[in-house]
Amino acid sequence: MSKVKYYYDSDTQSYRKIERRKGRRIGIVLLSILGSFLSGFLLLVIYLNIPQIVTPKEKALKRELQNMELQYGLLNKKMNQVQNVLANIEDRDNNIYRVYFEANPIPEEQRRAGFGGINRYKDLEGFDNSKLIIETSKRMDILTKQLVVQSKSLDEIAELAKEKESLLASVPAIQPVKNEDLSRIASGYGWRTDPFTKVRKFHHGMDFSAPRGTPVYATGDGRVERADNRATGYGNHIRVDHGYGYTSLYAHLYKYNVRVGQRVQRGDIIGYVGSTGRSQGPHLHYEIFKDDNRINPINFYYGNLSPEEFDKVLEKAQQENQSLD
Repeated sequence: MSKVKYYYDSDTQSYRKIERRKGRRIGIVLLSILGSFLSGFLLLVIYLNIPQIVTPKEKALKRELQNMELQYGLLNKKMNQVQNVLANIEDRDNNIYRVYFEANPIPEEQRRAGFGGINRYKDLEGFDNSKLIIETSKRMDILTKQLVVQSKSLDEIAELAKEKESLLASVPAIQPVKNEDLSRIASGYGWRTDPFTKVRKFHHGMDFSAPRGTPVYATGDGRVERADNRATGYGNHIRVDHGYGYTSLYAHLYKYNVRVGQRVQRGDIIGYVGSTGRSQGPHLHYEIFKDDNRINPINFYYGNLSPEEFDKVLEKAQQENQSLD
């Protein structure tokens, strides 16, 4: 309850009660509000014009943020370089390596698949640099996916290369008797006159005439399948299983230099020229099988003959003469 106030009236020489006017009270209230507003406005102007005080912690956080933005920028530049290099590797992988080794190229959609569906980057949203961080993370994930696919492809190529290397080493690719040891190429693959019956007969191999005891070489890597004289007409003979469907046969040998089950490499001496079995003189009868079918050995001397030497061998082998077995 407000106190009642009085004033001294000199005319009446008595105390009179002070009566407050309603309009004056409203004016005082309005004046107070206006004063508060003006004070707040002045304080705001002063605050905006005075440099803000930054704490050491805020300064450190600001520097850390600037450094992060710089690092993300550098990371994106490095990813550009990596992507260019990877694109070159992918191109060579599809158009050179996989073509050479007869493998299907990897489709582009397979190299970049696996990033649809759910939002993987929801936790990175809502920050000042969310766009930069999300885009960088997305690029990194795509790049990682490409590297995984390419790594698996190169692993596959490496396995194919090993198989190719093994195939090239295994396929019969040299003459079983060296040129300097040959007396002559007595007979080739095809129709020839039988030396005993004088009847025209198909000759399934090539005859290399050479002195008795001349070394006979394995024409490709493989495993000795047979080394005996139990096959009709062949006398002492060796069969080498080269794998990949190839088998080579060396007949009429004087003696063996290998045993059954032994692994041999191209160029190893496996036996010596003789005249055992159905033979008219010292020579090596040589055959090649592919998937159990006899094929012409003349096509398998690319490993140690020059083009000129091959032409001479081809010419002699095509002559329809009398075989030695």
